[in-house]
Amino acid sequence: MQNIKYYLIATLFILITANHTKANIDSLTFEQQRATVNSLLDDRANRFGQYISSLEERTGFFGLIKSKNDMQKSINILQDIVQTDNKIFIETRKLLQIKDNEAEKYQRLASKYDEQVTAYMKTISKLQATNEKLRLEIEVLEDGDNNNKNISFVLGFLLLVLGIILFRLYRRKNPKKLT
Repeated sequence: MQNIKYYLIATLFILITANHTKANIDSLTFEQQRATVNSLLDDRANRFGQYISSLEERTGFFGLIKSKNDMQKSINILQDIVQTDNKIFIETRKLLQIKDNEAEKYQRLASKYDEQVTAYMKTISKLQATNEKLRLEIEVLEDGDNNNKNISFVLGFLLLVLGIILFRLYRRKNPKKLT
């Protein structure tokens, strides 16, 4: 019984250790993806700062009005911001997909471990039932041995008593001759 528990614990330890290595790779991928999203967010913040400063720029007619080039520069910066936003959405979707895959993987692992534990519990229950059955058989056999010993003792005693009785009867019929 103890060996089964140790075997179960050792098996679970090996499985967890093997999956921990894969989990580290998944965590590394997640961290890299998160760093990519963070760098894109920083890039967007910088571009937005450029956009704000481009709105304040006025190079036309003695610095009083915005020139066509000033407005085009602001538009280009806005387009860059939109493209960066699109990249952020794509990378964030990848990040969420990694998280979903990890959640699914852990759910599958939990289900697999649950099935294994259930199978181990069934095996242990069967072994306990078999063990109990064998113990009962041993008790019955030991009781049978005791009964056999008692019967042997009684038969031996009866044979002894019968022997003594036969001996006395023999002596009475054939008395000792003293010559």
